[in-house]
Amino acid sequence: MAGVSYYAAAAAGTGRPSVVQFGAAPNRSRWVSRTRLRRRNAGGRFGLDSNSELQVDVKPSSGSMVEIELVATNTGSNLALHWGALQPGRSEWVVPPAGIRLPEGTIRTPDDAALRTPFKNSGSNSTLKIEIDNQGLESIEFVIVDEAQNKWFKNNGQNFQVHMRPPAGHHHQGQQHSATAGSIGRKNRDVMQLLSKNASTNDQVNKAAEATPSKCTVLDLFIKSLQEKHGSQVLCKKVFKLGEKEILALMSQVQGSTKVHLATDHVEPLILHWALAQKPGEWKAPPPGIVPAGSTLLEIACESPFSDAELNGLHYQVLEIELDDDSYKGMPFVLRSNQTWIKNSTSDFYLDFSRRTAKSSEVTLPFSFSPILAKNLLQKSSQNPMLIFFPCIKGTSDDSKGTAKALLERIADLEEDAQRSLMHRFNIAADLVDQAKDAGQLGLAGLLVWMKFMATRQLIWNKNYNVKPREISQAQDRFTDNLQSLYKMYPQHREMLRMIMYTVGRGGQGDVGQRIRDEILVIQRNNNCMGGMMEEWHQKLHNNTSPDDVVICQALMDYMNSDLDIKVYWDTLNKNGITKERLLSYDHPIHSEPNLKSEQKEGLLHDLTNYMRSLKAVHSGADLESAIGTCTGYTSESQGFMVGVEVNPVKGLPSGFPELLKFVLDHIEDKSVESLVEGLLEARAALRPLLLSSTERLKDLIFLDIALDSTVRTAIERSFENLNNASSEKIMYFISLVVENLALSTDDNENLLCCLKGWNHALEMSKHSDDQWALYAKAFLDRTRLALATKGEEYHDILQPSAEYLGSLLGIEQWTVNIFTEEIIRSGSAASLSLLLNRLDPVLRNVANLGSWQIISPVDVAGYVVVVDQLLTVQHKSYDKPTILVVEGVKGEEEIPDGVVAVLTPDMPDVLSHVSVRARNSKVLFATCFDPKILSELEQNEGKVLSLKPASVDISYREIPESELLVSSSIDTVDGQKAPSLSLAKKQFLGKYAISAEEFSDEMVGAKSRNIAYLNGKVPSWVSVPTSVALPFGTFETVLSDKINKEVSQKVKILTEKLDQGELGALSEIRNVLLNLTAPTYLVSELKEKMQSSGMPWPGDEGEQRWEQAWTAIKKVLASKWNERAYLSTRKVKLDHSNLSMAVLVQQIVSADYAFVIHTTNPSSGERSEIYAEVVKGLGETLVGAYPGRAMSFVCSKNNLESPKVLGYPSKPIGLFIQKSIIFRSDSNGEDLEGYAGAGLYDSVPMDKEEQVVLDYTTDPLVTDCSFRTSTLSSIARAGYDIEQLYGGSPQDIEGVVKDGKIYIVQTRPQIGGEELEVDELLDLQQLRRHILDHLRVYLVVVGVVVEVRRDGCVVGDTTHAAAAPLDCSPNIPILSSPAAARLGSHPAAALGGEAGCESSSRDAVH
Repeated sequence: MAGVSYYAAAAAGTGRPSVVQFGAAPNRSRWVSRTRLRRRNAGGRFGLDSNSELQVDVKPSSGSMVEIELVATNTGSNLALHWGALQPGRSEWVVPPAGIRLPEGTIRTPDDAALRTPFKNSGSNSTLKIEIDNQGLESIEFVIVDEAQNKWFKNNGQNFQVHMRPPAGHHHQGQQHSATAGSIGRKNRDVMQLLSKNASTNDQVNKAAEATPSKCTVLDLFIKSLQEKHGSQVLCKKVFKLGEKEILALMSQVQGSTKVHLATDHVEPLILHWALAQKPGEWKAPPPGIVPAGSTLLEIACESPFSDAELNGLHYQVLEIELDDDSYKGMPFVLRSNQTWIKNSTSDFYLDFSRRTAKSSEVTLPFSFSPILAKNLLQKSSQNPMLIFFPCIKGTSDDSKGTAKALLERIADLEEDAQRSLMHRFNIAADLVDQAKDAGQLGLAGLLVWMKFMATRQLIWNKNYNVKPREISQAQDRFTDNLQSLYKMYPQHREMLRMIMYTVGRGGQGDVGQRIRDEILVIQRNNNCMGGMMEEWHQKLHNNTSPDDVVICQALMDYMNSDLDIKVYWDTLNKNGITKERLLSYDHPIHSEPNLKSEQKEGLLHDLTNYMRSLKAVHSGADLESAIGTCTGYTSESQGFMVGVEVNPVKGLPSGFPELLKFVLDHIEDKSVESLVEGLLEARAALRPLLLSSTERLKDLIFLDIALDSTVRTAIERSFENLNNASSEKIMYFISLVVENLALSTDDNENLLCCLKGWNHALEMSKHSDDQWALYAKAFLDRTRLALATKGEEYHDILQPSAEYLGSLLGIEQWTVNIFTEEIIRSGSAASLSLLLNRLDPVLRNVANLGSWQIISPVDVAGYVVVVDQLLTVQHKSYDKPTILVVEGVKGEEEIPDGVVAVLTPDMPDVLSHVSVRARNSKVLFATCFDPKILSELEQNEGKVLSLKPASVDISYREIPESELLVSSSIDTVDGQKAPSLSLAKKQFLGKYAISAEEFSDEMVGAKSRNIAYLNGKVPSWVSVPTSVALPFGTFETVLSDKINKEVSQKVKILTEKLDQGELGALSEIRNVLLNLTAPTYLVSELKEKMQSSGMPWPGDEGEQRWEQAWTAIKKVLASKWNERAYLSTRKVKLDHSNLSMAVLVQQIVSADYAFVIHTTNPSSGERSEIYAEVVKGLGETLVGAYPGRAMSFVCSKNNLESPKVLGYPSKPIGLFIQKSIIFRSDSNGEDLEGYAGAGLYDSVPMDKEEQVVLDYTTDPLVTDCSFRTSTLSSIARAGYDIEQLYGGSPQDIEGVVKDGKIYIVQTRPQIGGEELEVDELLDLQQLRRHILDHLRVYLVVVGVVVEVRRDGCVVGDTTHAAAAPLDCSPNIPILSSPAAARLGSHPAAALGGEAGCESSSRDAVH
């Protein structure tokens, strides 16, 4: 196809490619119809080919005269301008009328349709000047022709058009829009019309890859048979294409014998015409003793027939040659089928033996090199001899985990062929599309990685192989046609396929905006300028490339052309309005001046000249124009202006779509980009229905969408400077635009669309001065950040393993591999969005009075600063000195490591998450930092000793000497003393497999079950408690010892012994083994009877399968005793894990609208008059489990329960919902021990799987309806207050749900930390007395002394015990801590205020 862009061959020996664009000669000299879109320019610089440029200057002369000067550099001596003019409102060009001073030599074309004017030669340049004095002309239009070569130059596939004066009528009328004030009317569409839910999760992707075996070819089977049956070691192998078939050539070694094997799936009989070579290019006949049977020896070669063979029913041909000498370097060969010779394209086939491990080496390397890796290692080892001993090992399971291993190794085998030319590469890629498809998303990831390595010049494009541009185009079309077919058939892979096409590009040129990011890395590497100003510029280019970069590039080129005169550099910058202050104002500032060397000059000038074209293409929208022209068409009444470039428009384009695209092009250089971006997004939204259907010429539409996407990114980046002092509303508006653009490029975009709706709602709130707008917007900022982080993790999981494995096979430089996924992410809208969020965040925090910190657990601490990535990776580590952890990631389920006094993180776990509770219980400072600068400053203090003092929304810190820390630590040790070691009494089976709530006791069930039983009938009528039954303590051990589970029991015993010896891997094995437990019939019958008598449905009534689901859930709860986190946690506090008993609380699930957790004492401030609660939509697992995002949080004064105050709106993207079902809750005897945060360590499992729903808070009345929100939150707070009163004012940790406005309490327990408050502060002493006297008997621990209080108030007993005795009725009676007892004086029991006659008994007991 003529007129198409393509990758041109690199200049000999440079390895640097250039992009060339040709136009074909005209068939007739009529201009094309102006229905196609055009690019308007009032001058500028344009690329003609790889070495030539056209400079156009337009300047007013006298009166209405306009002078147009054209200078073409480095051109031939026979250039001519083929041109005409445009009148206002006219789409057809005209021959210029009077008023134009025609330059010398101008002639009219034979059909009187255009003018032809020769350029004047001036050295290597050609110049032309035209003067026009006619206000009726708007612009001139032209192409340039080299008449000697009949070679035509166009402006990126279109005519050049030079605009002389403002076009008439260029105002807002109809579809015409002002270039300065115009705007595009966005259609009023529902955002959710853009929904796409085709993506698979990573787990599904990986499972699919594992479950779908690769299709083994007969050649794969042949290699496998050699290795398995004969024990052959493959020394080297090569696969060659034979049309649709292949031939495999490999060298193997077995028991000292070296052989060459050839195998092919070619159908027709073949003769191998072969020789051996001891130097490159040699053909030498083999010795007679090694030729196979039936061979014919020739003068310099041998001919040997292939034999027929079969493997697994697949036919192939095979030939084996045993070598007698190690001196051979390779084997050249060709093939003959009948009288037809078959070659490797135009060359001989060649199997290179040099990849064998050298026998002279003392080191045996247990792997083989890919050809590319081998060559790279050989080249580098000459400079660094040690390098050859440390290559990446090919084929190890660890290296290839998470990849389409077979595909990547196939790519590596074919890379040498692919390097011959881009035609070869694209054809090979086209052949591999099916194999990639069969491997699923990981296969497509492999293709993307390979193409990305190519696009960033990590791979050779051409090895002096002459190939026609048309052949490259055809190969590229074949490849992208195959990708287009997959795009139609596999919607779940569209995002990955877009990325591959993005990298390859339409017509081989690729996305110009992406090239800006890729090429600067190549320039730095090629010219050894990785630091200083070039690195600072690189960072700017990656984040916000702008028109300034064109000037910076020109300044660098001028600087080098002036023999490195730094004054010239600054002159060029300053003349174009770029000062030192401006360079420092970028998000990634440029501090340094260029400091280059003369030996770098030639290479850098060459590379920057090419790079300038990419910069200009981006900032003039040239790539977009080409994509638009391809879809909207180039047409002409007379068969078109140029041969081969007539393109028909894509059928079925939306009404008004061409006009919309014209609006985009007219505004492409607007300084204010809002209208441009609106137009681009409107175009993408209009295009979307066509992209989701099997549209004709779908590929052209995909490339148009890619170009629109790229232009949005570029426009947003160039607007950053204008946003420096922008209002919060304007920044939010830009965020909404970028979120929409990102959603339009994402397969599974429901979460992004919900974010978009949230931002739109925040904008409306702000416009209406809603006092909650900043708090609301902050929640969506957090959710959007979370969406970006999730996307980044997804890309990393899918792409990085393939980049690392393929990079090792191809010898790609490690720094390129390391940043592979990062560069992918930074090249998309996500990077721009992240920058905008960072700008808005401090504004929102300031307006909402959020400060820079959220203090989750306020404690003054001092310690050594240690920076870690994830808390999960160090949760079981012990630090030997007080440590302040600065942690990038906290999920919410982790343990606080021993020795840690503070955890500071940018992550946002819920205040009531398990890790938050544990931090407060352990008196650890735990806080979220919202300011990246503050966090960075803390990280820079790694290894230093800091003192931290938290305030309400801030933390002050200072460096202190080690001596001060040591004094502080020793004081803490004396005052605090170590907590006594904890112990568990092993629970016994009391003969019942199932019990009702009336039977719950401390010997049968844990506190969770007992608390529910205690609440039943005592809570207010408007609060409900679910009906409950339980499998009591000892049930599990009894079932395990039953003879029907003998085999399971034996396995558990063996695994437990391994666990006792420190083999933590046994934990998961034990859990898996326990899933094989069989339920005894008496357990089933007892549980059925208890559930039915309590009014609960029996799962078995719905069929045996439903009971099996229930039994599986029960087994998972029982097996959770061996969770890694739970096991290590008990070991940490020296609890005997074997004494931990597990009961199972059985409850009917309430299908919740909302779930909540209440702490009746504010855990962040310790304020006892204030209730703190968090609420999520759906089931509570997203709140108490490690689900990302924040819940809605609020506080409520106990003195005014009708006025809850919202502290934060929800940012959790996922809600869990379930229909009528049963949940089985863990209820161990180790969950509520004082000094041990055991709650939440063990699993609660519903019988049915919850449905994950992406949450849209813009339709949630709890978020949008103030009256509903106040009513619901007040009800939650009141329920918490009433339950606390039931426990005598003891602070409670309560879980519940809201369904149809009704409150349900599913569990309560003492609030960790709250129960340690002093008695005189916790309750009025009279309240405490009345509360205790309401109970028959209760034991209180007072400084290690246990006393019994009778109903009459008398205290009796004088026995000292180490632990509290069990509580009979209310398990949440407060236990007095030692400090509290101390405040009561020498006779703490006297505080109970018993009758006068009992007072002496109290004294005696305590004494």
